[in-house]
Amino acid sequence: MQNKIISIISSVCNISEKSTGKIVDIVKYKNYKKGESISTVGQMNNLEYFITDGICKSFLSTPEGEDITISFFMSNSIISPSTTRNKDGNSVINIQALTDVEIATIDATEFEKLMIEDLEIRDFGNSVLRNELMAKVQKEIALASLKGMDRLLLLRKSFPNIENQIPHADIASYLGITTISLSRLRTQS
Repeated sequence: MQNKIISIISSVCNISEKSTGKIVDIVKYKNYKKGESISTVGQMNNLEYFITDGICKSFLSTPEGEDITISFFMSNSIISPSTTRNKDGNSVINIQALTDVEIATIDATEFEKLMIEDLEIRDFGNSVLRNELMAKVQKEIALASLKGMDRLLLLRKSFPNIENQIPHADIASYLGITTISLSRLRTQS
């Protein structure tokens, strides 16, 4: 498991073995079953998440009860940082396992202390935040400016093979289209 965490960290930013070791030392591991909730709106949440295996989504529910997928998180990735997911210590989004998932967690307060103490870890944390911001901006631009087929092609490029691993309703919601429209687009491509 440690090698997976080290690989995730190095995919974001190159930091020394010493600094990586400080992060690995505070990691705890947890498994979630497909469909299980990792975090819910209003729940106290002070964790950072590294997905070592599996797929998760972040989502919100409309007043009518419809789930709107915000993001997908694949194996070897980091779920949106705690500072972007929480307000006053409580989650503002839901996170759910779409497959069985292995997750490494870090207490966000402990991680913040490491960021203060260690410049390399601070650079890593800032890189994670920058990547999160870029992903959100790119999704906004895609939703505002691309046709459905182009959004589907971008999804395939960003999340290879995801269509064969998770429910199409989640993909359609992420793309801002109906499941019927997604089905039509998939037959055209």
